[in-house]
Amino acid sequence: MAKTERERNRELAHFLRNRRERMTPSQVGLPEAGRRRTPGLRRGEVAMLAGVSLEWYTYLEQGRPIHASAEVLESLAAALRMDAAERRHMFLLAHRQPPPEKPAPQSEVSPALQRLLDELGTSPACVMDARMNIVAWNAAMYVLQGDLKGMQERDRNLLWGTFMSADFRKRKGDEWEEHARRTVAQFRAEYARHVDDPWWSDHVQALSEASGEFRSYWERHDVLEYSNARKIFRHPLVGDLTFEYLSFRPLDRTDLRLSVHVPLDDETKAKILKVLDGLNES
Repeated sequence: MAKTERERNRELAHFLRNRRERMTPSQVGLPEAGRRRTPGLRRGEVAMLAGVSLEWYTYLEQGRPIHASAEVLESLAAALRMDAAERRHMFLLAHRQPPPEKPAPQSEVSPALQRLLDELGTSPACVMDARMNIVAWNAAMYVLQGDLKGMQERDRNLLWGTFMSADFRKRKGDEWEEHARRTVAQFRAEYARHVDDPWWSDHVQALSEASGEFRSYWERHDVLEYSNARKIFRHPLVGDLTFEYLSFRPLDRTDLRLSVHVPLDDETKAKILKVLDGLNES
């Protein structure tokens, strides 16, 4: 066994033992059965809570070269009441990669995040979930995407709209092909983190059947992470709009992504205001 693997197993063993010794029976709903010789939970108690054998868990805490599946690691994380950072650390030690992200059950963004969107004024901005569904936006986003509120949920999916919305294709103009390529590659990068969720394969299948263009991009197997970029949109009434695109993850909702289009010149700002003023007057 390679030295680095032994070191990783040893580090995982120390981490689990430390977490176990910091826990108390009452934290996991177990009775305080008299005085204990050592602090924390017993190995047998952790094994029982995680649904594994005492022998197997003992081997894991001893740093032996045994494989722990993602399901077992999730059970250990729950048994030892790990927070997100501790869970990620354990997965990196055991699997050399972070755990699959657990989206928060609510689809709404926090009031503070919505206020941030609204305060961005002439910078079109939105929040997307891991599936590229646009779940929140500001008024200026109308200039780029149209009436998001009036759209069906599937049409608010950025990947779906890229290939299925003729209006969005026109707004991207000459940049559509590059946008499509990057969007598919970014979706594929996220897809790998959610292979156990049937929504992802169903979405890919539906788009593959509906769009030969999507199918050809998907078959390239390109993978990209989000990055800042210069973007141009072509509005049907006011013409070209030029932006610096920025992307962030909120610290308290890492399943979401905040996307902001910052106007690069005063002309773009003026055009956005003109479109928004027209909406207010109608």
